[in-house]
Amino acid sequence: MTAVALYSLSNEVSHAFESGRPVVALESTIITHGMPFPQNVETARRVEAAIRDEGAVPATIAVMEGVLHVGLDEARLDRLAQATDVAKLSRADIAQCVATGGTGATTVAATMIAARLAGIDVFATGGIGGVHRGAETSFDISADLRELSETAVTVVAAGAKAILDLPKTLEVLETLGVPVFAYGQDAFPAFWSRSSGLTAPLRADTPREIAAAHLMRGARGLKGGQLVANPIPAEAEIPRARMMQDIEQALAEAEADPSISGKAVTPFLLQRIHELTEGRSLEANIALVLNNARLAAQIAAELVALRGNA
Repeated sequence: MTAVALYSLSNEVSHAFESGRPVVALESTIITHGMPFPQNVETARRVEAAIRDEGAVPATIAVMEGVLHVGLDEARLDRLAQATDVAKLSRADIAQCVATGGTGATTVAATMIAARLAGIDVFATGGIGGVHRGAETSFDISADLRELSETAVTVVAAGAKAILDLPKTLEVLETLGVPVFAYGQDAFPAFWSRSSGLTAPLRADTPREIAAAHLMRGARGLKGGQLVANPIPAEAEIPRARMMQDIEQALAEAEADPSISGKAVTPFLLQRIHELTEGRSLEANIALVLNNARLAAQIAAELVALRGNA
């Protein structure tokens, strides 16, 4: 049986590995399912530039025509940003997409899998998935949570998406043994807002603290990753009270439409909230993703430094 390459590295990422430079993984659903064209590709380039500005190398991950790409060159990034009918890939369907020659964008869970496969320790995203409202009857819980308990990648996000049941999301993460750090504060952030009104289980104030904890988990044989909840910059946040009004309205509309279920729920809610906030939610989303990318690059650089000193 002919051996098949598990993934393809971009030239930039390949050179980074060869030279020992820090690398940060990036998901691709924010490009295909999170923002309209051309804002999606413009934002993707800004996020990659933010990582490079911190001395690290970005590795945007996606499946294109059956190939798992770890790092996208300019041409592939443009093609993905304008592609239609792109699958949204998680743990359950990434292998099938590759096997059938499909094209798909990676969620948090699928990006973590690909990052670990390629040897990347740090991943920056907007917000993770979590426990959906009404999960006690729908059992709708994102695969992101279990992936965090299984796959040794440090994920930098602005908390979980605020459309979710945040108390239950934190409870599930605790049950699964996932370390959850709030960065620079005690409050667990709520994506578009700096505080959810909940206290995070752990706090970290420097990238080195987070990098050291990552390495210690590996040294002690603890499986799974870490969630770093990085609050949106104060100047970009939308007050929580205002956001909750729009979130509740969008949730009510989704619940009233039986055609909106499964993977269609989150894109619908994000689009509806974009409309209700008159675009402010998208501006905040871009700001928090850039903020997360910068912190992830700093953590990745500290990991390189700490390993070099070992």
